[in-house]
Amino acid sequence: MEKYIMNNKLKFEKEILAPYTYLNQKEGKKIRVKIANAFNHWLKLSDEKLREIVESVVMIYNASLLLDDILDSTNLRRGIPSAHRVYGIPLTLNTTLHVLFLVLNRFVELHPEAAEIYGTEILDGLRGQGADLYWRDTFHCPTVQDYNKMAQQKTGRMFTLGLRLCQLFSDNKTDMCSLALQLGLYFQIRDDYCNLQKPEALEEWPTEDNKKAVKVDSFCEDLTEGKYTLAIIHAMSTPHGEEVLNILRQRTEDIELKKYCVALLEKSGSLAYVRSVLEDLNRSIRAEVARLGGNPQMEAVLDEMESWKN
Repeated sequence: MEKYIMNNKLKFEKEILAPYTYLNQKEGKKIRVKIANAFNHWLKLSDEKLREIVESVVMIYNASLLLDDILDSTNLRRGIPSAHRVYGIPLTLNTTLHVLFLVLNRFVELHPEAAEIYGTEILDGLRGQGADLYWRDTFHCPTVQDYNKMAQQKTGRMFTLGLRLCQLFSDNKTDMCSLALQLGLYFQIRDDYCNLQKPEALEEWPTEDNKKAVKVDSFCEDLTEGKYTLAIIHAMSTPHGEEVLNILRQRTEDIELKKYCVALLEKSGSLAYVRSVLEDLNRSIRAEVARLGGNPQMEAVLDEMESWKN
C-alpha cells in the first residue's frame, strides 16, 4: 500500500482500510498511468514529483472503484469478487471516504493550490457520476450531447485532475484540459463498447468447504446495470429501440438475453455508430496532440487504446 496511506501508530488502521488493500491485490488498467507519463513529455516534471502525483490520483481512482461497485451492484472487479461482497457495504463505503480524505491531506501538503484543484475536479466528476445514475435509475434516456458531457465529467475529470496538479510544478502552462477531456470521453466510450463485445466471463469461487463452487457472471455488466451507454442511446431512435429498452429495464443476468440484446444493437447499426464515433475521436485527439507539438508517448497510448478494434 502507498507509503502515506497507512499509519501504523493508529489502532485498527489496517483493518478499516482492508477493502482498499483487498482491491489493490490485483493490478488495474495501467492506461491512466501511461497517459500521465505521456503528458509529462510536455510538462517535464522530475520522476519523483510525477510519481507522487500519479500515486495520489491512482489512490483516488481505486477508492472510487469501491464506491462504483456498490452503486452498480458489481459482482466482480479485476477478476475477484468486489470488495463490498467480501467486507460488506458499510465498511467499504467508510474506506472510500477514508482514502479520499487521506489524499486530500496529502494535497494540502503538496501545494497551496492543490486542495482547491482536487475539490473542483472531484466535484465535477461526482456530477457526472450522479447524472449517469439518475438516467439509469429513472429510465431517462439522455441525448448524445448530455452523455458526452457526463463522460467528460465522470472520466475526463480524473485526467484533468492529474494534469492540473502536474502543471503546478511545471514551467509549461499551456492549457491541455481540452485534450484531457477528449481522452476521458474516448476512454469511457471505448470502455462501454468493450463491455458489450467481450466474451462470456464465468468465474468459479470455492466455498469454505472447498468442495463446491459458485459461478459469478460478468458478461455485459452494463446491460445488467441498465446503463444508458452511447450504443443504447443510439438504439432508442431505431425500430429496435423498444426491444432494447424492455431488456434494459429487466436488469437481466440472463446471458442468452444479453447476447440477444447485443445482436439487436448490431442489427440496429448502434455498434457501428459507436465504432465511427471512436474513429472520429481518435483522429481528433491525434490532431490535438500534433497541434501541441507532437508526443510519441501519447501516440503510443492511443495506439494501445485502439485495441477495441480487435
